Amino acid sequence: MGTVQKPEVWLRGPLPGIIPILQPVAQALLQAREEINDLMPGFPDDLLYERPGGVASVAFHLQHIAGVIDRLFTYANGTMLSSDQLTALKAEGMEEAGKASVNDLLEKINIQIGKAVESLGDISYDECLLPRGVGRAQIPSTVLGLLVHSAEHSMRHLGQLLVIVRIVQSKQNN
Repeated sequence: MGTVQKPEVWLRGPLPGIIPILQPVAQALLQAREEINDLMPGFPDDLLYERPGGVASVAFHLQHIAGVIDRLFTYANGTMLSSDQLTALKAEGMEEAGKASVNDLLEKINIQIGKAVESLGDISYDECLLPRGVGRAQIPSTVLGLLVHSAEHSMRHLGQLLVIVRIVQSKQNN
């Protein structure tokens, strides 16, 4: 008897406590978390920083997904990035910045996505169109724009992660 696959998060109905306009953001983030947690068990720690063909490493994608969510939600809250966030940004994918394990990186993603989805429940319709500046240059956006981009950008890197994991694992098996 095969395993029964759950439908994708967006097909499971609305998430409680989150306004309808933010449902796709929450659902995409939760989908990314599920797929990452399904993908990574058994992936060897010693392959996290492999970069076949010069592409970004598995470690980079895992760190970047957690980091971009953190940074974009910070901007959506109307706050500038902290020095810790800027340091983490510079260290994404850098093995010399301190090797992490698969479990460490999964824990960071799970915590970050959990915090992000929880915070979506605190956002009202009126707040969605509030203007927000991005970065030192204060490039104009809105709360909704930043939140949507956090989901879109996370899914983009999930797609890249799905490919690079398979490439790295296939090179190990050959």
